[in-house]
Amino acid sequence: MRQLIIIGSGPAGLTAAIYAARANLSPLVVASSVDVGGELMNTTEVENFPGFPEGIQGPDLMAKLQAQAEKFGAEVSYDDAVELELDGPVKRVTLGSGKVEEADAVIFATGSAYRKIGIEGEQRLSGHGVSWCATCDGFFFREQEIAVVGGGDSAMEEATFLTRFASKVYVVHRRDELRASKIMQERAFADPKIEFVWNSEVVDILGDAAVSGVKLRSTVDGSERDLPVTGVFVAIGNDPRTHLVHNKLDLTPEGTVWVDGRSSRTSVDGVFAAGDVIDPTYRQAVTAAGSGTVAALDAEHFLAAQGEAGAPEVDADEIEGRPDADAAA
Repeated sequence: MRQLIIIGSGPAGLTAAIYAARANLSPLVVASSVDVGGELMNTTEVENFPGFPEGIQGPDLMAKLQAQAEKFGAEVSYDDAVELELDGPVKRVTLGSGKVEEADAVIFATGSAYRKIGIEGEQRLSGHGVSWCATCDGFFFREQEIAVVGGGDSAMEEATFLTRFASKVYVVHRRDELRASKIMQERAFADPKIEFVWNSEVVDILGDAAVSGVKLRSTVDGSERDLPVTGVFVAIGNDPRTHLVHNKLDLTPEGTVWVDGRSSRTSVDGVFAAGDVIDPTYRQAVTAAGSGTVAALDAEHFLAAQGEAGAPEVDADEIEGRPDADAAA
């Protein structure tokens, strides 16, 4: 039986694996057979992850994190977790292959998925003008005309943020009024760079190697027209990947996994959660990585208390005093 299983291979899962492996917990990372590396695998250049002043490709960043985790002894399984048994002292993870892995503790770091429009050009031009994260990619659209799809708070926040870079931001919404809160609406309406395209839905994203426009269809009369833009930001919400833990872990009103305060402790003893699956607000690679660190330390402390840890328990308040603290960070 293993000491620790980590479910998820995004920044949270792999950072947790780095810390856990350095603590001699020999973690197994269930990385998925399809979504290895999480949402950053769909991102081209990442410029806001600390330590890479020249930027780094999303897949390259995830490969480095995985290599670092494996260097310290983490094992990566390219399989899917399909069933979890979390009650009791032994946690069981059933994989898609049918194999059942057992451990004393589990870190649940499955992330979240941006909701997609569901049209062909969206996937084809992902990372080439199509984005789901203004904070991540807005910088690349300086002095360009772009479109934001959505009508809620997230869409208004994205559109307002993007006016720092773009020359014009079109907000495309299916209805003639917004779902966003009043204050977010007022802020967007007052911005001279934002123009609303009402009663319209995006039915295609145009362009070969990069986005050149969107095809819009009127929700009133069905007529279609093209809107020239060089970027499309889809802001219709996101869903934490919690399907494996429904009725097993407590969830928040936002649908994320509940954790105790600033810790990673869930409602089940020995089960920890990290990353976007607990974060309805920030959803950044660096915050997910920090959350993965917390989960690994919490798991280490839990296992030490159970007499199972491969290294002495370390008080979180004293972590900066370790001789190798700088290297660990």
